[in-house]
Amino acid sequence: MTASRMSAWLVIWLGVSAAMHVGKLPPTLPLLREQMCMSLLQAGFLLSMVQTAGMLMGVLVGLGADRLGLRRCMLLGVGLLGVSSLVGGAVTEVVAMLVLRALEGVGFLMVSMPAPALIRRLVTTSQLPRMMGYWGAYMPLGTALALLLGPWVIGISGWPMLWWGLGLWLMLSGVLVWWWVPPDETTVTRGAAVNPWRQRLASVFIHRGPWLVVLSFAVYSAQWLAIIGFLPSIYAQMGLSMAMGGTLTAAVAAANMGGNILSGRLLSRGVTPPALLRVGFVAMGTGAFLAFAQWQEWHLPAVLQFLCVVGFSAIGGVIPGTLFSLAVRLAPSDDTVATTVGWVQQWSSIGQFAGPPLVAWMAATTGSWQWTWVVTGSFCVLGWWLAGQVRDLLNSTTQVST
Repeated sequence: MTASRMSAWLVIWLGVSAAMHVGKLPPTLPLLREQMCMSLLQAGFLLSMVQTAGMLMGVLVGLGADRLGLRRCMLLGVGLLGVSSLVGGAVTEVVAMLVLRALEGVGFLMVSMPAPALIRRLVTTSQLPRMMGYWGAYMPLGTALALLLGPWVIGISGWPMLWWGLGLWLMLSGVLVWWWVPPDETTVTRGAAVNPWRQRLASVFIHRGPWLVVLSFAVYSAQWLAIIGFLPSIYAQMGLSMAMGGTLTAAVAAANMGGNILSGRLLSRGVTPPALLRVGFVAMGTGAFLAFAQWQEWHLPAVLQFLCVVGFSAIGGVIPGTLFSLAVRLAPSDDTVATTVGWVQQWSSIGQFAGPPLVAWMAATTGSWQWTWVVTGSFCVLGWWLAGQVRDLLNSTTQVST
């Protein structure tokens, strides 16, 4: 393995380490609700609060990373996310936890947003589709690891130890990136190469391609985090132990990795992005419907419900891998890749911010989780339509180039 490819793998691992901070909350949520007297709706906002920074600042951080430097931006994010996690392990109030989760969101954004552009810089063009597929798996892998390890750490040492341990682990991963990944170009050199920020921002906003990618990511991320985030609570209501609920949820999250990795392989073999997107959205809509829908006494057995949720996550995993590849491909120019990915991250965060409260509101209104599929299914219908728009755009681009 070349040094450059090794550097790209370390960037992906740093993203995984950051994503563990998103996944550390679901297994802790039942305890936090009990200790802090937290309502279900407050719990929904706590799940999505880590996405506040991305929702408000994604494109701005992308612009800053283009100027500041991709590696430097990631390392600054490591510091902010790590320190916020260390402090968060000592709080006992809902408001303080919400504020710290928002700060963690800023750090998470600074780590995850520059990564695709940095990977693009480190690998060859032929390697890029597959590496984007692997990068797309950073969120489910990090979430699955946190969901799997979290209940055991909590059971042995309490939830604050999970916050402290993950904060230290992230900082260690950041040291490896600092040591191994080549430094950014100097500010003087970059200043001559990068267009003014207004020009880059306008270029991203006026092109149709980035808009289709960001909206598709929003409708995907809204439903994925909502389902994954509340699964431990759903399993707890079913009478399962924290460890068993965390393990089952980790399996669902880990299944998403397969779809991400598969998307990179299929794209490199000529499968079109719109086809993968539509397959993913159909699978997510069908899986959520079969897992949650009930009529009177009819519902699937628990084992089949679990397999439907696994299918929801696994086949739906082709969507983020495909969209990350499209974000790099449809960026208006080379010096707008980070800005485009920042815009993608912003809308992904909007989806993740909106999804859990919507599902929580539906559950609280109806008194059960059986109408969850209505929320997720609506997102899937919109995703199907957006995939058609992506197909039309790619076809028109191909015709122009020929």
